[in-house]
Formats: sequence, structure tokens, C-alpha cells
Amino acid sequence: MSRALEPAILRGDVRHVLVHTGQHYDANMSDVFFEELGIPPADINLGVATGSHGAMTGAMLSGVEQVLLAQRPDWVLVYGDTNSTLAGCLAAVKLHIPVAHVEAGLRSFNRRMPEEINRVLTDHASNLLLCPTGRAVENLHAEGIHKGVHLVGDVMFDIAMHYRDLPRPRCILDQLGLRRGEFITATCHRAENTDVPARLAAIVACINQAAERLPLVLPLHPRTRAKLADHGLRLSNAVTQLDPVGYLDMLDLQRHSAMILTDSGGVQKEAYILGIPCITMRDETEWVETVEAGWNVLVGANADKAAAAIDQVDAVRARPRPAAFGDGTSSQKIIALLLSQ
Repeated sequence: MSRALEPAILRGDVRHVLVHTGQHYDANMSDVFFEELGIPPADINLGVATGSHGAMTGAMLSGVEQVLLAQRPDWVLVYGDTNSTLAGCLAAVKLHIPVAHVEAGLRSFNRRMPEEINRVLTDHASNLLLCPTGRAVENLHAEGIHKGVHLVGDVMFDIAMHYRDLPRPRCILDQLGLRRGEFITATCHRAENTDVPARLAAIVACINQAAERLPLVLPLHPRTRAKLADHGLRLSNAVTQLDPVGYLDMLDLQRHSAMILTDSGGVQKEAYILGIPCITMRDETEWVETVEAGWNVLVGANADKAAAAIDQVDAVRARPRPAAFGDGTSSQKIIALLLSQ
């Protein structure tokens, strides 16, 4: 998005103020993305790093409100489904500042997920709803939201296509001694999996069992690492545990994997974009297009279902993979819509 804004900024048509709430504060989960993707440093960092959902969202809401009172923007642009998304939206609407929501209309239909609540509330308060898929548009229409809804495609598709084939001086696969197409990449961070001991134990069983089939690499979220320790759960010695990796390293791991095992929404989508079979350790997903195409299988926290899905990976690769996330120009479409308001 920053890259798409550059021409308008240079012409003097736009002044862009980037606010970092601090929600992702670990250097491996924040700084590295700014550096690798060429995102300008945040103009303002609120430093809200820890706490319960309510405490974090409240602190972000207060912090963003102060920024908006000082900056008086014409629009507030929020992304995704995090606590930061909801806080930014609420701060803006209470000050009567229009809100544009990137990734609007996604639904898992699981109201126990904090992300689902953030999505629904943000969509119902936003003025511009920038949808990544046709299904997202349908979801909004089903909830009675028609005004301001636009199908623009997915900005993550834009990014993945831009960086997928760029030459890089080093490759994480070589550092880890991995052979292309002969390993599994796994991730686990979602609260519904990490915060319930029995479910986390089942997820560990899924990962350990998968590691018996092929070498398995697990970039480990700090929260997940702490929860494993809290509950006395051990990953197999066959699992290569890493600290969180940057976007480019993760892209390399994903695109050269035999398959991906995850509970992440973004990783499901990137797996589909890159043409890698995905096994999702969740009971539902907001990215239903990937499941309907047969490239993503939902196995919950069930090692037997995960094993069965692994057995079907070769058949998955033979299936068609319809375009689902746009044409790579989502960011430009979003900027054009904002400038036309």
C-alpha cells in the first residue's frame, strides 16, 4: 500500500501518517517487515504491547484518538482483523472521521474468535469496505451492508506476487539444510488453539506426527512457545523450531514446502496463492475459497484427520486452482477509490 501511495504523495495529493499501535512489538514480527517490504518507518508508535484484549484495545483506542485529534485526517485506513483494527475504527467513527477497511467482509462465523468480532464491528462502522473476494462482498450484503462495498482483490496477493520471484542473496532453506519440496512448514498461534490445554496438546500431536513423515520447520510465535512451556508440552526432536522469521524467509519456506500445516488465516491464503497444499488446524476458516477449491483441508485439532490429509497431498496438486484474490493491482484500486471520495 505504501508503494502504491508514493506517486500521490510525491505529487502533493496525499499526506500519509502511519500509526503503529505496538500490538506486534517483537523485532522479528514487526521491524523486519518494515525493512524487508520497504515500508517507511511509522510516524507514530503508541507502544501498546501487552495486556488483555480489553486493556490493549482500550489503550489503543485512547492513543489513536489523540493522534486523530492532532492530525485531523480526511480518512482513517484500517487493515485486517486485529485489536488495532477495531481500535482505529472506533476512534475514527466517534470523531466522525470516515473509515476505510481493507480486507472487509471476511467471516469465519465463529463468534468465539476475537478476530471475528473485530471484523464484524469494523465492517458495520466503516464507510468504505474494501473486499478481497467475491464471497466477502456476499457476506456483507447478507448482513445488509451495500453502500461503500467494493471488490478490489487482496493486497497480500499483490505483495506475494511482487516478492515471490525476486532474486535474494541468501535463502533460508540453504541455512537449514532443507531440500526444496521435501519438507513441511508449520505455524501455530491462534488463541483458540494455544489457550486451551487439551486442544494445544492435540495440535502438538498433529505437528509431531507430521514430522515423522517429512522434516518439519516451525517458526514459533512467542505466545505459543510460552503456552507450550506452561502446559509441559514437548515438540518432537524432528521438529526444527525457529524464532519468528521475516516475510521473505517465510515466503521462501512456504513456496518450497511439500505442504503447509497451519492455523493462520494469512498463511492459508499465501499457500493457495503459491500453489502449495494446506492443512489447517481449525474447525472453520474465513478463506472458504481455498477449501472449496480443494487446496485447503480443515482438520481441527485432530492428528488422524491431519494424517489423512497429508496422504492426499499429491492428489491436491492435480486440482485446478481458480484465481480468487484479484489481479495484483488491489493497492492501486484502493488508492484510486480513496482519492475519488
